[in-house]
Amino acid sequence: MGARRRLGLATLLTVGTVVLSACGSAVPHETRPAAAVARVTAPVAVAAAGAVAEVERSVTAPDKPLKLGSKGSAVIWLQKRLKELSYMPGKADGRYGGTTLAAVWAFQKVNGIKPSSTVGRRTWNALENPKTPQVLVKNGKPTRVEVNLTKQIMVYYVDDQVKLISHTSSGSGVPYCETAVWQGKSQRFCGSATTPAGNFRTTWRAKGWHKSYLGQLYNPIFFNGGIAFHGALSVPLYPASHGCVRLPMNVAEVLPGMLGKGVPVHVRGRFRR
Repeated sequence: MGARRRLGLATLLTVGTVVLSACGSAVPHETRPAAAVARVTAPVAVAAAGAVAEVERSVTAPDKPLKLGSKGSAVIWLQKRLKELSYMPGKADGRYGGTTLAAVWAFQKVNGIKPSSTVGRRTWNALENPKTPQVLVKNGKPTRVEVNLTKQIMVYYVDDQVKLISHTSSGSGVPYCETAVWQGKSQRFCGSATTPAGNFRTTWRAKGWHKSYLGQLYNPIFFNGGIAFHGALSVPLYPASHGCVRLPMNVAEVLPGMLGKGVPVHVRGRFRR
């Protein structure tokens, strides 16, 4: 999305502005803006209710320091292991790029490690004995999505089993005002850039790039009015969106085929800078 101008709350009351709490259109076709050679490892059965993942037999990580741009067999091991654990590091091609980095961040956050591009001893140890994500809704439906705003991760459960864990970037919480052409005329849009906590359900979606009054959303899946899960070219380690939940592009590419309509979405927590 475009650059935002940070303004005080009083500025949001400027005459001629549209005050928003969303990052996209609230309904489809809305005509108005809304108010390593890899070591062979055993399969991992990821348990529900926050239990420690059960591993059929122990695994041994390469324990070779990696950083963004690294190549080789240790990277392949990393990529395959992350995939086993329900993260999405991309192809096991031995190249440590941005897609693998986003999966590393998600894994580190789940395991209580400060997110970093470096894969060092703490991360390798955690890959040998991984934790499962904290369950936010203990009596939730077996198939549901949980968004942890505190850790900035999304977890998708199917039949109470972890299906997907992804790094995210939610609403920045910084009030904004932006001018954009919408309905053929220049309009001013203001909002609080928040991702509200609560219980919601997935509703409509769009395929490919969807133009909203605040920018372009890739494969958006809406769950709270104009707030959606969507792919973005920038998914930093801090909340940066207008309110939507940004996902790495490779996650947004496959999520629509995994996540149906009417699935409960539970948003909890608060990010502390």
